[in-house]
Amino acid sequence: MAGSHDKRLGEIESRLHREDPRFARALGAGRPCRPREYRHTRAWLLLAVALAVLGTGIALANGLLIAAGLVLAGMAGELFDPQREARRHRNPPPRS
Repeated sequence: MAGSHDKRLGEIESRLHREDPRFARALGAGRPCRPREYRHTRAWLLLAVALAVLGTGIALANGLLIAAGLVLAGMAGELFDPQREARRHRNPPPRS
C-alpha cells in the first residue's frame, strides 16, 4: 500500500517538474513562487501598451490606432486566462 502512494507521489512530482520547472525547484528549496498560471507580467505589459495605443488613437482620432489598441487589449486578455494551455491542446484542428 505504501509503495503505491510513493509511486503516485513520484508521478505527480515528475509531472510538476515537466510542466513548471521553476515552480518545482522553488518548492523543493522551501521558497515557493507563483505557478506559471498565475504569472501575468507579460500580460500586464501588453495591456499597458494596448491602453497607450488606444488612448493615442482616441486623442488623434485615428481609427487604425484605435483598432490596433483594441486588438492588443484582446491579446492581453487572452494571456490572463490560466487555462489557455489546456484549451489549446484539447481539440487540435482537423487535418485536411
